[in-house]
This record gives sequence, C-alpha cells and structure tokens, in this order.
Amino acid sequence: MDKNMKQEVYEKAKAWILEAGERIREKIDAPRSIETKSNPNDLVTEMDQETEEFFANRIKETYPEHYLLGEEGFGDEIEEMKGTVWIVDPIDGTMNFVHQKRNFAISIGIYHEGIGEVGFIYNVMEDVLYSAQKGQGAFKNDQQLPPLNQTRPLEQSILALNTTWMLPENPHVNHKGIEELVKKLRSTRSYGSAALEFAFVAEGILDGYLTMTLMPWDYAAGAILVREVGGTVSKADKQELDLLDQTTVLASRVNIYDEIIDDYVDLKK
Repeated sequence: MDKNMKQEVYEKAKAWILEAGERIREKIDAPRSIETKSNPNDLVTEMDQETEEFFANRIKETYPEHYLLGEEGFGDEIEEMKGTVWIVDPIDGTMNFVHQKRNFAISIGIYHEGIGEVGFIYNVMEDVLYSAQKGQGAFKNDQQLPPLNQTRPLEQSILALNTTWMLPENPHVNHKGIEELVKKLRSTRSYGSAALEFAFVAEGILDGYLTMTLMPWDYAAGAILVREVGGTVSKADKQELDLLDQTTVLASRVNIYDEIIDDYVDLKK
C-alpha cells in the first residue's frame, strides 16, 4: 500500500470509527436484543450487527475493491489475505457492553497483502482512540506512545490473563504451568475485551497479554499497535499468527516473551 493510499485509508477509518462510537453512545441505554452464538456466554446484540453493517456499507461504497473480514456476517468470504482486507470487530467485549455499558471497544485492523498497515482500537465510552500506521508509531488520541520498557523482569510484570486456564479441565494449556506463571508475576488482570488488553499492552500499562482462543478480529488491530511500540505478537508457541482462523496469542514486551513461552506455556496437542 503506497503512502498516499495508506494515509487516505487511515483518515477514512478514523472518521468512521469515531462516528460508529458516537452512534453506540447515543443508544447505550436503549433496550437490547441479545442472542447467543457458540455458547450461553457468547453474546451478540443488534448493536454489534448494526455497527458491522455500518462499516460494511462504508467500505464497499468507498473502496469496492477492498474486502471485509468481520464477526457478524456482513463481510466477505476470505480464504487468503490478498489485496486490502479490513478486519473489524464492531463491539469487542459484548458481555461488558451488555452488563456494564463500558469496557468495550471497536477494533479495526487494515491489512494489505497480509501486512498490517493501519490499526484502530476505540474505547467507546471513555472516548479514547488508539491508532497506528506501520512504521509511524502508535498513538493514544493525539499523543504518541513511547517505546515499551524492555528491562523490567517478569516478576515485576502484570499480564492480562484469564486465570480459569489454571483449572484442570482446561482443554488448551496445561494448568500447572499457568499456575506457576501467576506465582511468578507481580499480578494479573482481565478486562473482558481483547482489543482493550492489546491497547493497554501498547500503552505500557500491561506488560503482556496471553490468551488461548482469539479470532482474527480480536487481535488484528492490536497486533499492529503493539508492534509499533516495540512489542512482539505471535501464537503462544512462537509461530506466526493466522489471520484467517482462531488461534492462541501472546503479546508482550520482548524481554519477557521467551521466558513466558519457554518456561510456562505448555500447550495441549
């Protein structure tokens, strides 16, 4: 993607995400139509669907040659990351949206030929926009985020981590290793929105985020942000992320990345 096109796409996406957030805030107290998807805790509302449709319409009207990969059914059937692909999560943290009316985000990652070029995470209710363009750093609103601290050791770190993975019946990772990781850390946090957890890693208020099951729309924008401040993002076995499928993810400061995976993450086969 050439410089001029990337800047144009950045400006369009920024305007659209702010507009979408305003629409959500205006309707935050309206009665909700709530359904479930894969399980009783996997919620979707009419606002998720309306917001994704909003982006689908804007993208197709403005860039008919671009593709949309989305969660709620308004996107394209994509089998490979060719051309320009917008990866959109209209409301990341739907359970928070339903129960708390806060702590959720809109997430947009724009990839060209498989390379992350533009990323946005919008904390809607706090009106805080995280943004990044490849090679130009990451920003919180209009303030550039500094490079991540690469000297603080793991025992002084805070990780976003769902501690239910310590339970023996967890199908993804051997829980004993995660138990030991929790003991090693200064503390853990869980915000209920993958996009916000990525944003907080990029901001440096979290040192890492480890999770066993994310879809591309959960991490597409966040991976761009974290890399722009000198962090690293991969699967939890150090392999490259799969932008078309569910995956494990570790996003962290570089100096604790190997230690987390090598010493504590024992994935089940």
